[in-house]
Amino acid sequence: MKRNAFKILALGATLALVSFITADRGSLSQNTTAGSIQSARSLESSQSPQSTYTLFDGKTLNGWHGFNKSGKVENWTVENGALVCLGAAKDAHGGDLVSDREFTDFELTWEWKVDQGSNSGVMYHVIEGPQYKSPYETGPEYQIIDDIGFPAHLELWQQTGADYAMTPANDQKKLNPVGQWNTSKIIFHKGHVEHWLNGKKIVEFQAWTDEWNKKRLGGKWKGYPDYGQSRYGEIALQDHGNKAYYRHIEIREL
Repeated sequence: MKRNAFKILALGATLALVSFITADRGSLSQNTTAGSIQSARSLESSQSPQSTYTLFDGKTLNGWHGFNKSGKVENWTVENGALVCLGAAKDAHGGDLVSDREFTDFELTWEWKVDQGSNSGVMYHVIEGPQYKSPYETGPEYQIIDDIGFPAHLELWQQTGADYAMTPANDQKKLNPVGQWNTSKIIFHKGHVEHWLNGKKIVEFQAWTDEWNKKRLGGKWKGYPDYGQSRYGEIALQDHGNKAYYRHIEIREL
């Protein structure tokens, strides 16, 4: 009886020891795995691409080049922290500035102003190539213009904030007078597009739908088969032969 009791006690102690060692190893394995995952996540985070970019540094034209051109840009300059179009282009061809970087889904914000009678614009998903004379052949445009003092009649789809020649701004639009700064924003996310002006959403539409294609093929863009078709591309600032001013240009990838 004593011998049996001793054997039972010895067996219990052995099982307890084995359980302790197993639990300890399991804990060590679990902690090591958690640490490895955390290290991997930290490494991945540190290697993630930057998602917000300042497209204009307020001092130089770094990050920009002339559409379909290389070399020094002559018709844009920097004045008092603003990127200024000198209005050197004789028409809507030849003077536009485009970003070196391309974007797909994004939120683009900037400030701008124009002189009396001026015309300009901001385009996106612009594609360069010898087959194109201007960014507007591929890139949809957020129209920027002097609605009041422009020396010609303007249709609603030609006025500031419109998705040019496609969708006019709504009645939420509040435009500051010529010479004063305005704040604008374009949001493009999987074909859903919004135009904002001075804190108000003034345009909203869905690209590539039947309705959108009907507008594209039935209006100004019927002779431009690549208009609005690209899912990615450059940002463009238009030189339409007038002075225009841009600053605080930032883009966040979505």
